Amino acid sequence: MAENIILETKNLRRQFGALVAVADVSVQVQAGSFHSIIGPNGAGKTTFFNLLSGNLKPTSGQVVFKGKDITKLPLHKTAHLGIGRSFQITNIFPSLTVMENIRLAAQALGKDNFKFFRGAGAFRHYEERAEVVLAQVGLSDRAYTTANTLPHGDQRKLELGMILAPDPEMLLLDEPTAGMASEQVPELMALIREIQANGNKTIMLVEHNMNVVMNVSDTITVMHYGEVLAEGTPSEISANETVQQAYLGALYD
Repeated sequence: MAENIILETKNLRRQFGALVAVADVSVQVQAGSFHSIIGPNGAGKTTFFNLLSGNLKPTSGQVVFKGKDITKLPLHKTAHLGIGRSFQITNIFPSLTVMENIRLAAQALGKDNFKFFRGAGAFRHYEERAEVVLAQVGLSDRAYTTANTLPHGDQRKLELGMILAPDPEMLLLDEPTAGMASEQVPELMALIREIQANGNKTIMLVEHNMNVVMNVSDTITVMHYGEVLAEGTPSEISANETVQQAYLGALYD
């Protein structure tokens, strides 16, 4: 695998009975890039993400992360290797504070993940990490707010913070703007772009908002019926007639 490729899939396939959700997809993701996956509903985007993160096992094919075959590794193992994953539905601990959510996310992938009954002072380094992450996602002033009282946009920021807490090299973000008011979207995407650029992180994004995708992506992979229809820069994808006919045209009509 080339030195600048952090993640690669080789003929990745997932079938559910007769239904082929992901059909022999081969994709390379450059380290430090912003790589988006787009396509109409049912294109296989979320299934593809589930295969990358270990949330789902492929029928055949390979997933390679930093030169290591991770095809058969479960979600918690890929997380320890440096892959953070978000889901379409906000995934937080609603009754805990913002600080507690992020501290526990940091602790979950640390050496103290099952040591819940030690004194609070033993976990100071996780609190320090949480404070850094809170500042990163703009929630320092909400640190001791109960998570379920946050507006939806701030809950999305908190979820991003929980993914960032263990400092992964790669983030898989599955429709992070889902359910957000349109005026909140630019702020969140600017935050994600800043985290990617300043932290030298690789981000893969599934997103239905085409304006978002075109503005933030370095590379776009278009999926259609489980296959890769096209791949290229935003300008290349927007000019691709096959993509326009299959997907973009329907959105912009």
